[in-house]
Amino acid sequence: MPTHTYTVIGMTCSHCVNSVSTEIRQIPGVTDVQVDVASGAVTVTSDRPLDDAAVAAAVDEAGYELAR
Repeated sequence: MPTHTYTVIGMTCSHCVNSVSTEIRQIPGVTDVQVDVASGAVTVTSDRPLDDAAVAAAVDEAGYELAR
């Protein structure tokens, strides 16, 4: 299963983690999302290749920004 790690800017609490995780889990094929709020690292596991634009859109929908 492919795993990708992204950096999300602006997360500071468990609510942030929940919002980002919930949006990313809605992307077809995503099987797991792990978030480290301290570093902003978001590790996404999927059963197919991920579209980085879809991840960026999900993070944006949650109210945060994907680091480029």
